[in-house]
Amino acid sequence: MSSSVGPAALAIAPKPASTTAFAILFAISFSHMLNDMMQSLLPAIYPILRTRYSLNFAQIGIITLTFQTAASLLQPVVGMVTDRRPMPFSLPVGMGFTLIGLLLLSVAGSYTVLLIAAAMVGLGSSVFHPEASRVARMGSGGRHGLAQSLFQVGGNAGTAIGPLLAVFIVVPHGQGSIAWFSLAALLAMAVLTWVGMWYRRLQTAQGKRAGARGTAHGLSPRKVALSVSILVALLFTKFFYVSSFSTFYTFYLISKFHVSVQSAQVHLFIFLAAFAIGVLGGGPIGDRVGRRYVIWFSILGVLPFTLMLPFANLFWTGVLSAVIGLILASASSAILVYAQELIPGRVGLVSGLFFGLAFGMGGLGAAVLGWLADATSIDFVYRVCAFLPALGIIAALLPRLSHDQAVRA
Repeated sequence: MSSSVGPAALAIAPKPASTTAFAILFAISFSHMLNDMMQSLLPAIYPILRTRYSLNFAQIGIITLTFQTAASLLQPVVGMVTDRRPMPFSLPVGMGFTLIGLLLLSVAGSYTVLLIAAAMVGLGSSVFHPEASRVARMGSGGRHGLAQSLFQVGGNAGTAIGPLLAVFIVVPHGQGSIAWFSLAALLAMAVLTWVGMWYRRLQTAQGKRAGARGTAHGLSPRKVALSVSILVALLFTKFFYVSSFSTFYTFYLISKFHVSVQSAQVHLFIFLAAFAIGVLGGGPIGDRVGRRYVIWFSILGVLPFTLMLPFANLFWTGVLSAVIGLILASASSAILVYAQELIPGRVGLVSGLFFGLAFGMGGLGAAVLGWLADATSIDFVYRVCAFLPALGIIAALLPRLSHDQAVRA
């Protein structure tokens, strides 16, 4: 990915709308990887923070809720504002908030400061995601599923890498070593400054607002509202379940199988790596066969595996978690692009809303599941969550948007 930001890439002129600008897509994906890698450090060091600050599961869930609430509340607002007035250089500014949050996290000496640091990292995501998603669509050349998959797989790769880096850097060297990751934030800011320059040149060349409206799909406002509501419900299912892994999977493995923190983090990496692969495959498949089918298969198709997981031994837990991550992630880009096609000309608002809902539901899930784990057991949490994908049956109610009907915003 780093080759996309080298000297040759810097000379690239803005691509016409009919051409896929892969250099830009790789650059924005690379930046997304760095962004989410830094974010994933927070849940990856929860075992360290729990021991150092004597935290219970509910307090850990509140840290996640604080981070993901900050990451969700502003995203629709940022998207709505930038739909009206695109801000190419808001991307490096957003990464600056993440930089401040990391530095605070490295020196935090109290639970309150941990919450402030988590909020700053979340704020960085709130600014980054809507405009970054718009850039991915601008550079797609009409291959919207592929572009969103490339963009999102960067984030998921970063989420998978973060826990491994925590194992090899933060665990042996302590909380202060998080400050070294500020270098990644500075690198991302440099890449995003170049992307912002491309974005501005493209606006000038087109002579119109980025993300202009496409053709109508013919659905009534009521049908659009119902479809969006279904997508939100599916996001609830997806991210509530994913939250059980991102926040509590290491504790589940340590509690049930008595593995070390390092071993638990490796298992978390396997799940997150499989999730990243699923994201990469789901977009292009949705471009070919239709996003509705990908969404339906992804949410409902994972149900047999989630039901088996609580009863598996350590080996099969690792296998099942990888299969779950692979299938569940395939809907990530399909849901977002489908929503963008339902509401043409509102790329920033839709991206901000759906990324914001993803973060918000993940945070709510962490808080609720943390409370449930304290009240019962961490094993009981996974038995309950196993039934969440059954809600995927409502994807059958989504209207068909053929490639001829699909909005090309």
